[in-house]
Amino acid sequence: MFFTSRIGIDLGTSNISVFLPQKGIVINEPSVIAIEKKTGKIISVGETAKQMIGRAPENINIQRPLKRGVIADYQVTEAMIKYFINKVGASLFFKPEIIISAPAGITSAEKRAVIKATIQGGAKQVWTVQNSILAALGAGLPIREPSGNMIVDIGGGTTEIGVISLGGLVEFELVRVGGDDFDSAILDYIRRAYNMDIGSRTAEIIKIRIGSALKRDEEQEDNLTIRGNDLINGMPRIITVKTNEITEAIGSQLDTIISGIKRVLRRTKPEISSDIIEKGIVLTGGGAMLSDINNLIHKIVNIPAYIAQDPLLCTIKGTGIALEALKDFKS
Repeated sequence: MFFTSRIGIDLGTSNISVFLPQKGIVINEPSVIAIEKKTGKIISVGETAKQMIGRAPENINIQRPLKRGVIADYQVTEAMIKYFINKVGASLFFKPEIIISAPAGITSAEKRAVIKATIQGGAKQVWTVQNSILAALGAGLPIREPSGNMIVDIGGGTTEIGVISLGGLVEFELVRVGGDDFDSAILDYIRRAYNMDIGSRTAEIIKIRIGSALKRDEEQEDNLTIRGNDLINGMPRIITVKTNEITEAIGSQLDTIISGIKRVLRRTKPEISSDIIEKGIVLTGGGAMLSDINNLIHKIVNIPAYIAQDPLLCTIKGTGIALEALKDFKS
C-alpha cells in the first residue's frame, strides 16, 4: 500500500497503468473487469480478469469498458478506476490529484466523462492531458523546444498522430484503428482462410509471435501452430499459420494508419516538416511493437521511423514527468 498526493494514470483501451512519484510505474494491467451479473459485484480486475475471457461461466460478465480510447460503459469504468486508485492507497479521507491520459480530438462530453469517472473513482482533482503529449514526454522528445516532433501512438483502440512544437500539438489526427483491430482482422482471416474459429487471445498471440507489417521471403517466415474449433463440424482442430498470412490479414488496418500519417504530414507547415524529416517519426504504444512497422512507414512516407524505448510504457512515463511539472499543466 502506497500513500501519495499525486497519481498519473494512462487510461488505455487495452491497458491501464498507474504512476506514483518516487515509486514509478506500480500498476500495468489489462483494462478488463469481471463482474457478477446478478449482484454487480466485481470478481476480478486486470490480468486475472483477462485470463477469464472465453473461460468464464454464464453468471460472470467480462468487460472492456473503454472503446476506441473513450468510455463505453461509464459505471464499469468508474469501478475499474476506483479499484486501481484504492489499490495504491487512496480512500475517502485521502484523495489524490490525478493526471490522466485522454485522446486528442475527443469531444468535450467524452472528456467530461473521463474526469467525472476519475473524480467518482476517488480523485480530489483531475487534469486530462493528450496521449500524444504524454507519449512524447515519455519517449524523451524535446517537445518544449521551437522544433517539430512527430509521434505516432498506436494504442489498442486508436492511433493518435501528433506533431508537437513548443509544448503543444501543432497538428494531430485520431485514427480509430489500433492493435485490437489487428487482432480482429487476424481472427476474421483465420475464419475465412481455414474455416476455423479462434478466440481473441489466440489472435493476439499470433500477432505478437509472428505478426509483421512487411512480407518476408519464404525462408524468413515464422510459423505458429494454433488451436481452434472447426466451423463446419464444431470439433477442435490444429493448423499452422505463417507470417506472410498475418501481414496480408492486417494490411487494411496498416493502410488506414499510414493514410492518417500522410494527412497530418500534408497539413504540417514546411518549417516543421523539415524538422520531422531530420529527426524522423517516433512510434509509441503497443502497436509499435509489431515487427517491421517502422520499416513499412519509412518505405511509404519516405521519412525514417523509430520505435521508442519501452513503447508500451511511454504514455504512463509521460504522466510521471507531467506530475513533476503539475503547476504548468494546471495552467
